[in-house]
Amino acid sequence: MRAVRPGRSHSFFFAMQALFDAIERLTAKVGRLAAYLSVLLVLVVCFDVLMRYFFNHTRIWMVELEWHLFAALFLLSGAWTLQRDRHVRVDVFYNRLKPRDKALVNLYGSLLFLLPWALIVLIVSWNNAWQSFLLREASPDPGGLPARYLVKALVPIAFFLLILQALAELYKAYRTLKEKA
Repeated sequence: MRAVRPGRSHSFFFAMQALFDAIERLTAKVGRLAAYLSVLLVLVVCFDVLMRYFFNHTRIWMVELEWHLFAALFLLSGAWTLQRDRHVRVDVFYNRLKPRDKALVNLYGSLLFLLPWALIVLIVSWNNAWQSFLLREASPDPGGLPARYLVKALVPIAFFLLILQALAELYKAYRTLKEKA
């Protein structure tokens, strides 16, 4: 029996699958990191509330840390939310659809709405984060956190991850449509 050698198209799809599997793993790791940030955020907020209401003592850096942790949590969980299919959508109609129709909705929704807007946000936020980095932007408040540019850098990073995951979702939709054809 002769071994079947994979053709170019087979090799291409194997490489694409490996790439999108790597994107899925990256998304899951970043999502788990964001989940741990939620625990840290709860602890910081509880400590701040305890200090404020029982000891009448608060620090501006603590309040800013809460904002920064919330921003990181929100931004870094976006791609993971998309991967887990927990994003905002009109599920009243979507849940009734067949897998092929769901794949079409995901494909067109990603191509027409998600990817163009995520790309716009990525470009605009990259420029904003870069300018903030060049200026070494810090909190304008006395006692505030230094390096505000770090939290601003999370915006383009998060949208880059969202675009990667959207491409993985497009590939999944394509595979579903191909299998159901």
